[in-house]
Amino acid sequence: MGGNLPRFPARLVRGLAAAVCALSLGACASVGQYTWVDDLPDAAVPANPKEYVISPGDMIQVRVYNQEGMSVRTRVRPDGKISLPFLYDVEAAGYTPSALAQQLQTRLKEYVNLPVVTVSLDEARASQISVLGEVTHPGTFPIDGNTGVLQALALAGGLTDYAKKDRIFVVRSTPSPLRIRFTFQKLAQVEGRALRFRLQPGDIVVVE
Repeated sequence: MGGNLPRFPARLVRGLAAAVCALSLGACASVGQYTWVDDLPDAAVPANPKEYVISPGDMIQVRVYNQEGMSVRTRVRPDGKISLPFLYDVEAAGYTPSALAQQLQTRLKEYVNLPVVTVSLDEARASQISVLGEVTHPGTFPIDGNTGVLQALALAGGLTDYAKKDRIFVVRSTPSPLRIRFTFQKLAQVEGRALRFRLQPGDIVVVE
């Protein structure tokens, strides 16, 4: 488990957050480029928040019924992909096992008559995320497959008095650099895409 970092001066923390944003996405003048969580593909915001989201480093089992040659046990690569017979490189990170199975079933119809695919998690990678910026205790924290942005903010002790509640971002480096924007108002609602969003290992939550 990662230990909490000591409380740094606000100026230093803001500078570190800006540096992380610049390194991850190239530039961050003002608010910078971002994607609202409501504009993400459905696969990135699973409808069932209790279902595990596959991450780089996970070991997963892909079974194709009555097709042993297509069934594999494989680890998700750092780029978020896995290699499968016939389909070659397939995006796996960011999908729930059931969503990935559905996608594979659709793609395998070209090769198999009425394919039935199941995907299961064999071994989960140890998962951590970082929370930086205007939070009470910036640091690195362990997460599980059900950790959302609101829970990450709680792990960091909540927002400071200087936090901009409409400038909460998740910086994600895989499978491609992405900066996802949230507002605290939507995170605090009882339902919605912001609340359903699940963090992945290596994500960085930045509060401006």
